[in-house]
Amino acid sequence: MLAFLRIGMILISWGTVFFLPKKMFFKFLPVSLFSSIIILTEYLVGAPRNWWAAKGGMKTIANNGLMFTFGPYFIGNIWIFSLTYRKFWLYTLLNIMMDYILAYPLNAFFEKINLYKLKKLRPIHLFLLSLGYSFVNYGFQLFVDKNQPVPPK
Repeated sequence: MLAFLRIGMILISWGTVFFLPKKMFFKFLPVSLFSSIIILTEYLVGAPRNWWAAKGGMKTIANNGLMFTFGPYFIGNIWIFSLTYRKFWLYTLLNIMMDYILAYPLNAFFEKINLYKLKKLRPIHLFLLSLGYSFVNYGFQLFVDKNQPVPPK
């Protein structure tokens, strides 16, 4: 059951890429890779510190981490940037909404179906971490844009 959920979340996420302009996908690919590295690092740091647990131990935590990171998080990041970039207030508002949905209703659902269980981390921490990452991501994208070579005319 959980394997189907993981595969489904990845397939649905990546299935939406066909609706993105190719230019937008590649423009925001670096920031999505950057933030995915941060999220994977969080998984590596959080599991031994007992921030969360999953039946099946580290293997299940790793599978969940890869599924979330390279499925909905990775593609969602590209979508949010493509819809809101250069509109910081809209970017922030959309991230607040999405991070809230992740931290509360989705987290409760994932815990209920035994995908994982938060231990030392609470939903508010999940929300604040996600929101903090969004600001780091925005700054990274500004940095990337500033350092892009200007194509010749």
